[in-house]
Amino acid sequence: MPTPILTAAQKCFPNLEGKEDWSIKGYEKRGGYKGLKDLLKADRKVHIEKLKASALRGRGGAGFPTGMKWSFMPDPAVTGKPSYLVCNADEGEPGTCKDRDILRFDPHTLVEGMVVGCHTLGAKVGYIYVRGEYYDESSRLGQAIQEAYAAGYLGKNILKTGVDVDIHVHLGAGAYICGEETALLESLEGKKGQPRLKPPFPAGFGLYGCPTTINNVETIAQVPPILKNPLEWWTQHGRPNNHGTKIFSISGSVNRPINIEAPMSIPLKELIETYAEGVVGGWDNLQAIIPGGSSTPMLNPEQSGSVLMDFDGLRELGTGLGTAAVIVMNKDVDLLRVMTRISGFYKHESCGQCTPCREGVGWVYRLMSRLSKGEGTKEELDQLFSLTKKIEGRTICAFADGAMWPVQGTLKHFRHLFEEKINDTLTR
Repeated sequence: MPTPILTAAQKCFPNLEGKEDWSIKGYEKRGGYKGLKDLLKADRKVHIEKLKASALRGRGGAGFPTGMKWSFMPDPAVTGKPSYLVCNADEGEPGTCKDRDILRFDPHTLVEGMVVGCHTLGAKVGYIYVRGEYYDESSRLGQAIQEAYAAGYLGKNILKTGVDVDIHVHLGAGAYICGEETALLESLEGKKGQPRLKPPFPAGFGLYGCPTTINNVETIAQVPPILKNPLEWWTQHGRPNNHGTKIFSISGSVNRPINIEAPMSIPLKELIETYAEGVVGGWDNLQAIIPGGSSTPMLNPEQSGSVLMDFDGLRELGTGLGTAAVIVMNKDVDLLRVMTRISGFYKHESCGQCTPCREGVGWVYRLMSRLSKGEGTKEELDQLFSLTKKIEGRTICAFADGAMWPVQGTLKHFRHLFEEKINDTLTR
């Protein structure tokens, strides 16, 4: 049975395609800020319990339960320190452009999410860390924030509820590693963007040494509609522990590259054929699909034809939903060249703090470069896989893991392409 296409009333981002007015007038016309006063009057613990019941999981890649994460924040009255909500808009994962379109076409969804989030977490100040290349998008976000201040949705005593919230936008310098939450905090404090050792975790010691929660743009923006609507409005979509809607960025060898909000747990094949108008050359011309951004291991055609697009379905196949950036490669694509290019990206973006990552990712890239051209031996393919396993899980953050998984996926499904290249070189 086909997955139902979402109506405007079922979407968290009804203006994702930019067909309507992005300003506060357009957002209010679509129901934005309606019911905000009631949310700000409610006990924050009630909001957290509803978020837990909704099973909302972080949309930035990790998929950690949002309600649980927010419950880790201590009461400011107990700590005597200010609390902060930080939005991670440092969207650097290749293939991912969902947050860009939220900031560009529906920025007030994030502004309202920050207001509700700050209240729920006991924070009076929120920061939005935007990728440096998103200058136009950050400018539009800044305009939306000013509109919210002028309308009384931000600032002191919002809507006479006694809630105070201020929001600041900070532009990064385009470093991929600043998408890691503690590296983002370091950058926000004016230091070099390098991940921190954990513990302590940000909820106890975050921005300026104070309790801090960091979440992705999409995650924060989905909080108000979840809290405003009956729980069933959200849980009707997706399997248990994978509820709600998700923005999928579909690109590559498809007839219609698109950002689309669709129900969680939709079959991958249906997602591509319904919203991206199918694979170029037909489904039989499919070679592989990267399901969640460049750091997630790819799927072969057989897996792609049956997998459900949610956290658990993809994990069972040894990959992940990640940012839900679906990169399709048909048989016309030089797959080894693509994966070598991705490996080169991670070599370039390593912050260099950990030796396994600083040295190992470059080593992997150089091996990939040679082997993808047939300049090597079949024994080196085993060495390459062994090397990825020596790097994975041995660094401060998960960057090195994400850099190794695409290589491991390539070797798992397409080792024969390397071997064909090597054989061709030997027979010349």
